[in-house]
Amino acid sequence: MSIKSQQRVSIWHQCALAGMLAVAMSAMATAASAGECPLDKKVADGQGQKPGPSTPTGVTDTVRASTDLSKEPLALKGRLLRLRELDVAPGGIVPWHSHQNRPAQIYVVSGEIVEYASNCALPIVHKAGDVAPERNGTQHWWKNEGTVPVVLISVDLFPVEAKMDPHTM
Repeated sequence: MSIKSQQRVSIWHQCALAGMLAVAMSAMATAASAGECPLDKKVADGQGQKPGPSTPTGVTDTVRASTDLSKEPLALKGRLLRLRELDVAPGGIVPWHSHQNRPAQIYVVSGEIVEYASNCALPIVHKAGDVAPERNGTQHWWKNEGTVPVVLISVDLFPVEAKMDPHTM
């Protein structure tokens, strides 16, 4: 192949790579906003969805792993980095809870589930592939309103308190 032909192929590969990166970044930007309350529907805490059930129903909560962060270079005392799998049966409920002291990220592995958040004017539908951030100020409950089980992966900074259940939603 001539040098000129090699340069054209190289330019074509660079353009193709740039196009793929642009598509990937666009998809990530869309995914980053999926699973959150739409900006025009955010309201002051307590002005959105009302508190729901206070006990879990149809939820299997399995702690898959945890790391005591006080023993890591970060030396964050009183916190575990915790990873859980939540399997929510049809009609299942993750009860009303707060994230005032426990930030988390929820990844929807499969299924579709509805979140009722105190700071959103409407219920938020989460679909497979969505990530739902749970930050300070988040109070909410979730319900599987579908006909198939939902699988969630939860990663949070769990406070190590003697009275706190390790399966706290």
